[in-house]
Parts: sequence; structure tokens; C-alpha cells
Amino acid sequence: MDDLKFWALVQRAHDDSGGDMDQKCEAITEALSQLSAEEALAFSRLFDAARDRAYTWPLWGAAYIINGGCSDDSFSDFRSALISRGHEAFEKALADPDSLADEDYDEDAWFYESYHYAVMDGVEAAIGSAPQRDGKHPEEPSGDAWDEDDADALRARFPRLSEKFA
Repeated sequence: MDDLKFWALVQRAHDDSGGDMDQKCEAITEALSQLSAEEALAFSRLFDAARDRAYTWPLWGAAYIINGGCSDDSFSDFRSALISRGHEAFEKALADPDSLADEDYDEDAWFYESYHYAVMDGVEAAIGSAPQRDGKHPEEPSGDAWDEDDADALRARFPRLSEKFA
């Protein structure tokens, strides 16, 4: 399992679901359950790495504006749901979180709690046990931190999202 195959599986589940998160979860669980144990574990590691890569202050700031606040649990759900939308959407959001203003917003889909669980269920079905995380999750998001009490600074940092979600 390499990055290309990882993102191909994610994209196929996204495309086949028509964006419906319940269907997307079923599709990714089914696809992962059919992998060899080695490939399923590699997928799990790549998924964790993508979630860690998206653990950034700028992306959290965008999620905060979009959702009118964003706890650490909500941000975890947001990052998993972002991955579920495919490689292009993921990279675009990481490069410019304010670009999320260009996307059609669906609160249920963008902060969907169960995608991460669907991935873990599929991997567990393939390997026969719950996958263990390799390595350690970053203790702090990367990038420049922001202050949730400084609304003007957040608006300046994310002008398009601020306008859309005001």
C-alpha cells in the first residue's frame, strides 16, 4: 500500500457514495475489509499520517469559523471527513484553508464523526483485531496558533470563510 493506492481507495469510496457519508463509510469499511492484513495496516498508518498532517492551527482556525467553534473532538472529526473527500480536496485545504469557502458546505458531512471509525472497522475486519497506532500523535498542531478570543484576527486570517460563515 502506497500513497497512490491509499488515495485511490478513499476517492473510490467518495465517488461511489455520491458524498453521502453513511454510504461512504460502508464503502470504505468494505474495501478495507477485503485487503490483506499487511495492506490494511499500511492503510491505517497512512490514514493516521494524513490526520497528523492535517493537525494544523490554520486548518483548525478554518474549522472553527465554519462550525462557529471547534473542540478538539470536532477537529478530529473534521480532519477525518476532509480525508474522506479525497486527495485533491485534502491538499487544497491544507495549502489554503480559506479556500474551503469555495466548497459546498454540508455540516453533517464536514464534521462527520464516524468516518474514522469506519476506517478502523475495515482494518479490524482485515487483520482480525483493532489496529494499534504506530508512533505518537503530535502534541500540538503545527503552524501559527490563533486566539479564539481575537475574532478580528481570525477574520483577517480567513476572510472568505468569515464572510461565508458570518
